[in-house]
Amino acid sequence: MLHERNLEQPQRIGFLLVPNFSMMCLLSAVEPLRVANRFAGGDAYRWQFISATGGPIQASNGMAIMTEAGIDDVADVPVVAVVASEDPLRNADPRIYPWLRKLHRQGRDLGAFDTAPYLLAEAGLLSGRHVTLHWEVLDAFREAYPDVDARDALFDVDGSIFTCSGGTAALDLMLDLISQHHSHELAVSVSEQFMHHEVRQADVTQRMPADRRAGTHNRTLVRAVAVMEQNIEAPVSLAEVAAACELTKRQLDRLFATHMGKPPLRHYLDIRLERARHLLSQTDMPVSEIGFACGFGSSAYFSRAYRRRYGRPPRAERSQAA
Repeated sequence: MLHERNLEQPQRIGFLLVPNFSMMCLLSAVEPLRVANRFAGGDAYRWQFISATGGPIQASNGMAIMTEAGIDDVADVPVVAVVASEDPLRNADPRIYPWLRKLHRQGRDLGAFDTAPYLLAEAGLLSGRHVTLHWEVLDAFREAYPDVDARDALFDVDGSIFTCSGGTAALDLMLDLISQHHSHELAVSVSEQFMHHEVRQADVTQRMPADRRAGTHNRTLVRAVAVMEQNIEAPVSLAEVAAACELTKRQLDRLFATHMGKPPLRHYLDIRLERARHLLSQTDMPVSEIGFACGFGSSAYFSRAYRRRYGRPPRAERSQAA
């Protein structure tokens, strides 16, 4: 249904909004459909906003969307996409889980944007599937649901389940849908309306290339940072990082001092602490487990390092996020 070509019947999509959902993601999904209708000269796409009980739902930016129906009042919609953001398990109404399972049994297409794959997983709909979701929670999701193949991609389609990493990646997903459901020409016209000059493919990685994140085009430094980012739970020694870059330990020290203004050990620690901060604010993983997942051998060491970096201990960070 989602990607079937049908020029006679409008594609109908329901967007299930979870409190604290991402407005950026929702608009990146809806606006391409609006423009597609404009160029198609009719209702190629129809959509409605749904929530657990109907009424206004507040987004993470404080703005509210008035939903048109609660889950008990939704008419026959062949495609439903769940839109979430921060802390989806805590924000979601548990009544959506049996409803999503019912839709799945009925053969509906189900989507999940940003962190919403957590909700499909909790509903028991993702075992053995491949999905994507926002990079900040990708590792935590893999820990929580090892039976799901969570991939670093902009969007992903696995049969009747489609997922999107959030943000402007929703635009790329919708352009793909428009291309397959209607025509490539229509998708290009929509893309150009948003000055979106490159229609990104599904398997493009979410984050900036390592050289842009590191603020340098030095390939050796980029390689060193990549080795660190790939070895967070079980940190490797600096000697191993240097060897992977065909450097001596002293050369590695000079490289970081020249381009990063700090020693490589400090940068490696900063990478692990940044990952820990994401997990503290975006997941319900116990603080001790987050420490171990980020390569800290003891809770005390994790707490000291975190306090030095961010000015407060991990538990205080978790309390503020809550």
